[in-house]
Amino acid sequence: MVGRQADVVELSATDRTFLESQVRRHKAPRSLSDRCRMVLLCADGLQSKEVAERLGVHEHTVGKWRRRFAQAGLKG
Repeated sequence: MVGRQADVVELSATDRTFLESQVRRHKAPRSLSDRCRMVLLCADGLQSKEVAERLGVHEHTVGKWRRRFAQAGLKG
């Protein structure tokens, strides 16, 4: 049985720099830095399940942020 195909996350150099800076910021809200980590790991080619295991979140949460980024970029 084949599952749903995950959205591909492609980052420009500017997007990657922004996301990495948000992960490192001490004053960034935890939720923002978690979402940035999810997107970065997805862009590195990891599956949603693997990202969820690494970050301790539900697979559906990773899928939601993967999909939003793939559709709307940083605005998503």
